[in-house]
Amino acid sequence: MDTSQLRQAICSQVARVLREEREKRGLSMTVLGERAGLSQQMVSYVERGLRNPSLDTLLRLSGALGISLEAVVRRARSAALHAR
Repeated sequence: MDTSQLRQAICSQVARVLREEREKRGLSMTVLGERAGLSQQMVSYVERGLRNPSLDTLLRLSGALGISLEAVVRRARSAALHAR
């Protein structure tokens, strides 16, 4: 897996981790969006990998979920590397 493929795999896994954390907490996309100061549509786009979220958006989402962005990225990178 080259660097570009790894980067894309990590981005996909970040979306998955955020969705899993939201679901684990029993939150709707609307509620998460409200807590993060984002629209439900933006949350949906991020979770489905249709948008490359800014750092600010990722920090808002992870903060609203009560998980550090570092932990999200760490889990996403680990999953991407193990999926090879």
